[in-house]
Amino acid sequence: MPAPNLENKCRPLWLCAFVLALGGCVPIRQYVPARLSSAGSTAPSGAQYESPDDFKNLGNDAWKNEMEGIASWYGEEFNGRLTASGEVYDMYKMTAAHKTLPLGTVVKVTNEDNGKTVEVTINDRGPYVKGRIIDLSKTAGRAIGMREAGTARVKLEVVSWPK
Repeated sequence: MPAPNLENKCRPLWLCAFVLALGGCVPIRQYVPARLSSAGSTAPSGAQYESPDDFKNLGNDAWKNEMEGIASWYGEEFNGRLTASGEVYDMYKMTAAHKTLPLGTVVKVTNEDNGKTVEVTINDRGPYVKGRIIDLSKTAGRAIGMREAGTARVKLEVVSWPK
């Protein structure tokens, strides 16, 4: 009786090990569609977008204790995806995306039309629709009464900087 050919018997094991090793090398980052943010996750017609690269290396001038501008919110389309901080986006948490504030910054957002406020933690980057300064989670947008309109004039005040 000839000796068993170990090379042929081990080949499936080597193939499985190779496939598992490759699977561990797959990046975690998920695909984010071109429409990065806006009310209800649908871009208004004619919206102009800015490149995320335009906001890199702006220095300390980009970090102000108070800012004013237009806020929007993002929800279902992004729920469960990774944020820039590495956290999974949860549309029910009080979080937001900002172009330049350090991740982990806590910001008080005041709707200038109705005076309602909410505190959110910056855990993502955006919005990249021109003219907008912050993208709120679905729940944060609801808290300041802007979900129906989709956008609102807001004032941002830094409550605490990350450690």
